[in-house]
Amino acid sequence: MDRDLVTLLSGAAAGDRISEKDALRMFTTRNRDVWKIATAADEKREKIVGDAVTYVRNQNINVTNICINACGFCGFSKKSGDEGCYFHDETVIREKAALAKSRNVTEICTVSGLHPAFTAQSYIDVYRWITDAAPGVHLHASNPMEVAYAAKRSGIATKEVLTAMKGAGLASMCGTAAEILVDPVRTQICPQKIPTAEWVRIIREAHRLGIPTTATIMYGHCESDHDRVKHLAILREIQDETRGFTEFVPLSFIHMSTPIFRSGQARAGATGREDILMVAVARLFLDNFRNIQVSWVKEGIKMAQLGLLAGANDLGGTMFEESISKGAGATNTDYLDPKEMQRVAEDLGRTLCRRTTLYQRA
Repeated sequence: MDRDLVTLLSGAAAGDRISEKDALRMFTTRNRDVWKIATAADEKREKIVGDAVTYVRNQNINVTNICINACGFCGFSKKSGDEGCYFHDETVIREKAALAKSRNVTEICTVSGLHPAFTAQSYIDVYRWITDAAPGVHLHASNPMEVAYAAKRSGIATKEVLTAMKGAGLASMCGTAAEILVDPVRTQICPQKIPTAEWVRIIREAHRLGIPTTATIMYGHCESDHDRVKHLAILREIQDETRGFTEFVPLSFIHMSTPIFRSGQARAGATGREDILMVAVARLFLDNFRNIQVSWVKEGIKMAQLGLLAGANDLGGTMFEESISKGAGATNTDYLDPKEMQRVAEDLGRTLCRRTTLYQRA
């Protein structure tokens, strides 16, 4: 490893802010220096959050998989009349929320297809049904795309939608629909989704209204290393301003059943090197984020464990009833027993701790 990289990693591990150029250099590393970057990130993780590996006991409720969009990376969405399409009514949603409550979850998460009949009131009704059927359970729901869609369908401002959602029980919002926050890439993989500037504006609105959000990236398809850096830089800038992100969640592209892979427009997902570097570079570059999550749903539990050695401190959720990654071709996504999480954490010499959505001890 050359001296410049040694100096860079030493400073980053100590808390120095690194540049976009530095991050790009790390992302392009292809030899055993990958382990040096991971080690520096893990040292920084230890300084910031200690040795606890956290998780949340949560359940997904996907209201519908019927969607007006046709994102190239999605194997989840259906059109009305397609085999396997569904649209749950109030009775079913209340039953699922009550089941989540009986499972002793502390979080219910819901993000669904953009149903052609949805308005802002549709989302408000769903959130009220869930919070009524599962009192005391944190509702982590929606995303900037859903907020923009609800606003457009109802002819109101996105700020009004967010305010109404919060009034109906929304406690925090998903930072999904980000994919890659570089418009030429978005045009290629999700041309019907909101542009970068609108995603950023809605996230900032949510934070200003006291609605914390996660931050995500979906990588390993058509984007470049430079695109990944630009995405991280946008997240860091928002966090400098609002401090509204609770965590960063890298989402490795699940390719098998997606249109852009089947048509030859995307590659077959990220490699293991890229998965490790995404976690490590995020830990070193996102110096204003406390929590970095690894997605066992996207990467599998073994790769997720390696992420915990590369700067991550969180394993995500138990994830009852996951369906979006499954639709794209992922397997074994429905539930991860905390006993298995404990085995993974203890194998690293770390301690598993249950948390709430907002990273308080549960």
